[in-house]
Amino acid sequence: MAETLLRVVQYILGMGPTVMLPIVIFIMASCLGVKLSRALRAAMTIGMGFVGIFLVFGLLVDSLGPAALDMVKETGINLPVVDLGWTPLAAIAWASRIAPFVVPLTIIINIVMLTFNWTKTVDIDLWNYWHFAFVGALVYSSTGNFFLGLFAAGLTAVITFLLADWCAPMVQKYFDLPGISLPTLSSAIFFPVGLLGNAIIDKIPGLNKLNADPETIQKRFGVFGEPMMIGLILGVVIGILAKYDLKGILNLGINLGAVMLIMPRMVKLLMEGLLPLSDAIRDFLRKRYPDRDDLYIGLDIAVAVGHPSVIATALMLIPMGILLAVILPGNRLLPLGDLANLWVPISMVVLACKGNVIRSFIIGIPILIGNLYVASAIAPVITRIAKSIDFPIGTSSEISSLLDGGNPFRFWMVKIFEGNFIALILIPVILIIIAFLYKSTKKEMKAE
Repeated sequence: MAETLLRVVQYILGMGPTVMLPIVIFIMASCLGVKLSRALRAAMTIGMGFVGIFLVFGLLVDSLGPAALDMVKETGINLPVVDLGWTPLAAIAWASRIAPFVVPLTIIINIVMLTFNWTKTVDIDLWNYWHFAFVGALVYSSTGNFFLGLFAAGLTAVITFLLADWCAPMVQKYFDLPGISLPTLSSAIFFPVGLLGNAIIDKIPGLNKLNADPETIQKRFGVFGEPMMIGLILGVVIGILAKYDLKGILNLGINLGAVMLIMPRMVKLLMEGLLPLSDAIRDFLRKRYPDRDDLYIGLDIAVAVGHPSVIATALMLIPMGILLAVILPGNRLLPLGDLANLWVPISMVVLACKGNVIRSFIIGIPILIGNLYVASAIAPVITRIAKSIDFPIGTSSEISSLLDGGNPFRFWMVKIFEGNFIALILIPVILIIIAFLYKSTKKEMKAE
């Protein structure tokens, strides 16, 4: 029975978000009373919007990946843990024994939280449930207890929904994504980190005066401050660091400039498709819950990559990530697969800093340090899970991922369920910090 359920889940999720999401949107819109023709058009527009986003994102990864690899080769580093990137980790998560149970569990949790008004996020991004499944798989592998793994996955979903609710007003204001929240674990957990870093920088004289958001940059530098020109310049710099020839440098610059120009337009297309569903949800709520605020539609963090500050900060952090991997004592991870995906965690830091690239870059440095150490420490667990499902790891002795393997929240959850004393002590400390940041954020948003 469990094997059959696993195969069904893997088949459905194997369609990928560009197919799954339109189906989910069409079903939801139809159930909420949207005219079938309008629901179909909205669903297809969203699907095409995501295809566009992933095409541009593919250009970003295909351009940056080889450049990052060449920069790593130029350093001459030789580290034992290989960074495979997030994609194999998602495949490992979906192939784990716990995955078939995490999907219905997450849907039930979301429905219960919505019913009791504990969340406003309707998480329709089923593909990214793999983040919860991966936490469950890690805890299951570390403790040997299936139910602890399932509980950890469910708890992670609850926390992610709450974080998505928390940052949703800022997502809508600063990323211009009305009615949207971003319940992607690999980015959401860095929102409070960004807020804390931003609050610390506020107290540092001189540093607190530095501001470099897209509007300020464009005003000061004219045409050279436009997003496409920033992408061009950063691409040229990365090409030089990778020791490309002139042709390679210019190609990389043009490709990254194109990403920064085209990505926001793809996001706008996606938002156009979401409009009928948003209207239907609002009408549904007005009829049944007249005293309740609008719900948020939970989408993949990919919709935030269109913001120029996100891409600019991520591009600046790539060479920094390589440098840190070389100089940090005790680091065992060779950063490869995930270097081109640094925009995922940094997007929420940029949001917390309201687009300030300088602050986001500074806060990104300790995040990279933490990710490198966590990815190194958790590599044996990930490798053990991969081997248990016969996942091909090639000649690598150990595998991990800079971003999702190095995710500090996942590591903390594993250590909590292992009964680690330091991890348990950190629970009240982190809760106090979160409460302070939450109160400050709410106060600031009201003032604005």
